[in-house]
Amino acid sequence: MSVANRPVHRPLSPHLQVYRPQLTSTLSILHRATGIALSVGVLYLTAWVVCASGSYDVYAKFQAFNGSFVGRFVLGGWLFSMFFHLFNGIRHLFWDVGYGFEIKDAYRSGWIVVAASLVATAISWIVGLRLI
Repeated sequence: MSVANRPVHRPLSPHLQVYRPQLTSTLSILHRATGIALSVGVLYLTAWVVCASGSYDVYAKFQAFNGSFVGRFVLGGWLFSMFFHLFNGIRHLFWDVGYGFEIKDAYRSGWIVVAASLVATAISWIVGLRLI
């Protein structure tokens, strides 16, 4: 067998099982997941508007679902996704101009994004419930 036809045995890159999850990688995955959740949420919002433009019975059924535990969980998750994606997007804008690349700064800004998302979700949820 000639050298050119011999199979090359290159080392494979380690996969997810090898590395311990880090905050930065977890937030990156969560940023992508919340982007997908926001896309699905737009379909949910569209269905809500379509039901609102339909008959009273159809809208009442949709609102009954929104008031159920599952419906509130879906709406709360969508609200968290919106805030997380917003705040993490702002974090990425700072990265785009060269700020926050040090490990300490990346972790600090990551925890700020998580905390701000949870606080903004809770405040919006509480204010929204008072308006109903």
